[in-house]
Amino acid sequence: MSLASTPFAIGGLTLKNRIVMPPMQQYQGTAEAFATAYHVHHYARRARGGVGLVIIESTAVAPEGRLMADDIGLFSEAHVAPVAAIAAAVKAEGVPILMQLSHGGRKSRPHPGSRLIAPSAIPHDDDYGMPEAMSLDDITRVVMAFATAARRALSAGFDGLELHAAHGYLLHQFLSPLSNTRGDAYGGDLEGRSRIIADVIRAVREAVGRDVPVTIRVSASDYQEGGLTAEMIAEALTVLIPLGLDAVHVSSGGLSPEPPPNTGPGYQLGFARTIRERIKVPVIAVGNIRTAVQVEDILREGHADLVAIGRPLLVHPDLGRVL
Repeated sequence: MSLASTPFAIGGLTLKNRIVMPPMQQYQGTAEAFATAYHVHHYARRARGGVGLVIIESTAVAPEGRLMADDIGLFSEAHVAPVAAIAAAVKAEGVPILMQLSHGGRKSRPHPGSRLIAPSAIPHDDDYGMPEAMSLDDITRVVMAFATAARRALSAGFDGLELHAAHGYLLHQFLSPLSNTRGDAYGGDLEGRSRIIADVIRAVREAVGRDVPVTIRVSASDYQEGGLTAEMIAEALTVLIPLGLDAVHVSSGGLSPEPPPNTGPGYQLGFARTIRERIKVPVIAVGNIRTAVQVEDILREGHADLVAIGRPLLVHPDLGRVL
């Protein structure tokens, strides 16, 4: 039996295999951030294709935090029923489902008139524009938005949650010294820059209890001098994990407009292994992983505990059956 086909547990959730469908934006939401029948079919079809876990696309916790105007959200009770249909369809295929919760911060596309907010008044680029530095009240509001959305996700039938702290979005912006130059308790050293993530984890745990799987997606490199490294992320995680994290999903980049210098097969595996060697919860690897041989090598060589297959699943929805 291949390692990929063996069961594995994240928290109290048992997966039938170690293949994960990671979050991938579909740009099919309505102007009001509602999921549609497209999403129900899309995710159920990949679940039917043999993956062990589905994590749906980044779902906004606040209206000003949507990554694009056609992303979905969970910032009102009216959003619950549309995403509940996704959860029901995926679980009907015998596959558990997590919701990725996010706030785009300075990389958001808020509706006209909404505020563009970030840890510090540092723009991502000219296209996104200059954000406002968040006040302490803003921080509290966003933390509570994550908790409220988490509670709604459970009421919609989701089995667990992933917190989006990668790809240059708000929680990543706080964590990186390149985008966070605050002088208060939410800036400065790594502990201060991690504080909002700690607050989010605590608030989410209070909202959903300890038994619900909660994972986090991180960017293990900013690919810039003075930015985050895998070692720094691992150091932050040693403090954050005991607050209630059950797995870590290791990606990279996104803080700046420049792409990673290398995106070859498995280009993020070194980051995943570095973090896995330093923490005590499962690690999910992701990044240009396409073949069964790759997957087996990743698991046997100890780079990660689970493997996320992204874009190939969009083209070949049954790929989970052959990996």
